[in-house]
Formats: sequence, C-alpha cells, structure tokens
Amino acid sequence: MTATTAPTLLRVLVARRHWQVYETFRHHYERAAGALAEREGDRRVSKLTVSKRQFERWYGGELKTRPYPDQCRVLETMFGIPVDELLAPAEPSADEPWTASVDDGTWADLGVGERERQVAMAARRAFRFSSTIEGSSVGPETLDQLNDEVRRIAAVYPQLPLPSLLGDLVELQDTSFRFLEQGRVRPTQARELYVMAGMASGMLAKASHDLGDPRSAMTQARTSYICAENADHPALRAWARGLQSLITYWAGRPHEAARYAALGTTTVQGLHGTTAVWLACLAARAHAVLGNAGAARAAAAQAEDARSALRPDDLDAYGGIMTFPAPRQLYYTAEASVHLGVDHRDAESQAFAAVRAYRDARPDEWAFSDEAGAHTNLARARVANGELDGAAEAVRPVLDLPVEQRNFGIITSARRVYDALSEPRFRSARAALEVRAEIEEFSTISTAAVVR
Repeated sequence: MTATTAPTLLRVLVARRHWQVYETFRHHYERAAGALAEREGDRRVSKLTVSKRQFERWYGGELKTRPYPDQCRVLETMFGIPVDELLAPAEPSADEPWTASVDDGTWADLGVGERERQVAMAARRAFRFSSTIEGSSVGPETLDQLNDEVRRIAAVYPQLPLPSLLGDLVELQDTSFRFLEQGRVRPTQARELYVMAGMASGMLAKASHDLGDPRSAMTQARTSYICAENADHPALRAWARGLQSLITYWAGRPHEAARYAALGTTTVQGLHGTTAVWLACLAARAHAVLGNAGAARAAAAQAEDARSALRPDDLDAYGGIMTFPAPRQLYYTAEASVHLGVDHRDAESQAFAAVRAYRDARPDEWAFSDEAGAHTNLARARVANGELDGAAEAVRPVLDLPVEQRNFGIITSARRVYDALSEPRFRSARAALEVRAEIEEFSTISTAAVVR
C-alpha cells in the first residue's frame, strides 16, 4: 500500500452517497440550488449549475481559489456543512473505505469518471514526455499524437461545453508553438506543424469569442491566419478569415464582418471545401444586418452554389468546428432572413427548417450553440408575426441550457429575442413580460462565470 494525503470531506461525502459520476452530482447540485432559491426567494440562484471541469476540481481537491459565494451557498445546502470544512482534509476513521489506498496511489472509492480523468491526465503526461525525448527534431510519433489531439478537440468542440475543453486546447496550442519556437523542426515537418498551430489558434479564437472577449478572439484569429500563411495553406487562410468575420459580426461590427467574409472568399477561389459555403453564409448574415437585401440574397445563392460544387478538403476531414454542415447553413440563412425582416412568414419557415434540421441531425453535425441560435431565430420570426406563445415555445430549450453552455453568442441571441419582445406593441403583453423576465435571469450568469 502507498500512503497518500487524506481526501477532502467533500470527496468522502460524494463517494459515500455514490455521486462520483458527474451527471449524478450535477443533478443533486441543481436540486440544491432550486431549494436554496425557493427558501431565500432568490430566483437567480435556481439557475446555477456546475461544469464537469469544476466538479472534477472539487472532487479531486485541486482548488487554487475558494468557490464563488453562490457556489458555496449551494454546496452548504447540499451537505449541511460549512464549505471550509467540506474543502478541508477529512478526519481519518477506521470504518471508512477511503482510509485505505490502492497500490497505484489512487483512492479506493474512485468512480468511473474519476478513473477516466486520471487515465486522460496520464496520457497527456506521456505525450509531453515522449515529445521531449524523441530526439533533436520533432519525431513522427509526436506529430501523429499532436494531429490526433487537434482532430479530437475539433470534432467535439461544437458539442461540449467550453469549460471541459479549454485546458486541453490551451495546452495544444502551447505545445505546437513550443515545437516551432525551439527550432527542432525539419523543413518537411514545419508546414504540418504550422497547420496544426493554426487550427489550435483558430479554435482558441472561437473559445475567446464564446467567452465574450472579441479582442483576444481577434488576436488568436490573426495568429491562425499567420500560421496558415507560413504553411501556405489556402483553405486554412480562408477559414481564419471566416473566424474574423464571425467575431466581428457578433461584436456588432457588420461592415467588418462583410469585409472579412469577402477577403476569405477571394482566398478560397478554386477550392471546394465547406469553408467556401461558410464564407458565403457569413456574408449573407452581415449584409442582412446592414439592410442590403440584394447582397444578402446573392450571398445565400452563392452558398447554395458552393454546396452543390462541394468536394470535402483536408479541413473537412477533421469534422466538428473545421467543417460547415448543412444544418448550420440553414441556421445562417434563416438568421439572414430574420435580420432582413421583409417576409416574416418566409423567415419563420426557414427558421423552423433549421430547428428541424438540428433535431434530426447526425451526431457529427449537431452543435448545441447553433441549435440554440436556430431556436432564437424561430422565436424572433414568431414575434414578428405576433405569435407570442409560439415564440415562448421556440426559445424555451435555450432558456433551459445550463450555465456552462451559455456562451456569448447564445446570450446575445437570447437578448435579441428580448429586444423583439420589447417593441411597443408587445410591451404590456403578459407572455412578452414573462419571457423577458426569464431572459433577464438567463443572461445574468454566462459560461465565463465557470471558466477560470
């Protein structure tokens, strides 16, 4: 047996109650938040949840800072014990199963989720070790491992809350940069490393955007573009321009969004991957915000032409955030129509088609953020048609999202529904008042609150 430091009381109690699986713990955490909100009359607290990464930190005792005050209150409601005691080492007891450790130094009460986390941590440590000792130059095994990590994160980015990915993504970019900065790269390897560094930087651009930090997002997107330039990779250059268009669109700068989409379209000439479709859709949305119906419709038609001529490229092969599937195209096109506000019935029909497409999407095409955007577009179209009950129904799945999924784009989309319901003709309608109140509450805590 190997002696180890005693676990925290929180870990002991979680194990004793068999809450080691994240989904189980989150269920009880959210129930406690609801009970606390009802007892204290604080509706804001009822929406609190806990991310998987935060749960793992609490359970593993990996705390550098005290939880937020509201989190402390919920934890104390769950266990009936002051949070300082919960996070302190538990007092040993001869009849507790956690007092004995197993030969590998892990606690005997480890659940499946905890074992998986330790295995993943060990794998990342092994990668860092092998990349250090493989030789004076980056070896093929290291490159393959780095490429696998890019592929893994790219594939799951649209489907998992950012807090569960951000640490791995930062480490991925840092590893890529370190290889390039240390000069341990053969000329034949440099292009591949620049491509991977460019994709990692692009995903961090999206992450910064999701956290509501457009300045950092643009810095990362520019770095992605520079990496693409060094790799002489036209599709990656075009994709980086697409990121710049996306960031400026959500930052309320549609002229810049249209300009970056045009720059990307110039870059992608002669290429037939889904980035060409994305850039045309980005242009359609930007022109629609500017009220240029002709340009918006021309860009939407260009997107259809690009879809018809589609030949997936090496970026599409990564899937996830690196590709632009058909449901996402429907979502963008519907959003452009809602922005134009010319034919509300047609906009509602397009928005409903996007919602249905995400409902029926293949697992590799589904994205929680884009599905939420499709629902808010449908809600806005229904508001424009005076269908307040239908709008409330459309936005309901968005307002039910946990905190770790409330990224900047989703909250902004919900606020657009709020603004639509604030028009004078709806201002005093009970249905509008109720949904506006829920959106206000929904918007108070975002993903950024659970990312440290």
